[in-house]
Amino acid sequence: MAALNAGLAGSANVVLIPEQPFDIEKVCGYVEKRFESHYSPIIVVSEGEAPVEGGDMMLVSGEKDAFGHVRLGGIGDRIAEEMEDRTGKEVRAVVLGHVRRGGTPTAFDRWLATRFGLQAVTAVKEQDYGTIMALRGKDIVRVPLAEGTGEIKLVSPAEYAEVEVFFG
Repeated sequence: MAALNAGLAGSANVVLIPEQPFDIEKVCGYVEKRFESHYSPIIVVSEGEAPVEGGDMMLVSGEKDAFGHVRLGGIGDRIAEEMEDRTGKEVRAVVLGHVRRGGTPTAFDRWLATRFGLQAVTAVKEQDYGTIMALRGKDIVRVPLAEGTGEIKLVSPAEYAEVEVFFG
């Protein structure tokens, strides 16, 4: 969901996520259309993305992370190279670090973080372990840790379709 949100917030022309395998021809079409407007396209590519036909996820190494998942990476470079070959246009792949992806905190971000911290301290004081703080509406609530981490959260086709309207 992070790549989809970042792409929408950053006015990306295309967002590629693992839940929606991509067609490189369609992506190149979006790129060509964007160049026709004399602007450079922006494409957000999530780790784990794969093309529709004959593709696979790119692996930087056979290493696994702390959760036992294979470390992914390199798909952005692979797509950039393929797009440059197909369109004849220069393509640059940029990997954003975690700090840069977060952006500059707003006053609301700081206020929310303070509220989370106060609730977390209260939970520790009350010995309410195994919970995390969550925002529900305007309220900070305690949620069992398993509720927040127990399953992989995927982007639904409907959520992707909402953002896909802006592609091109």
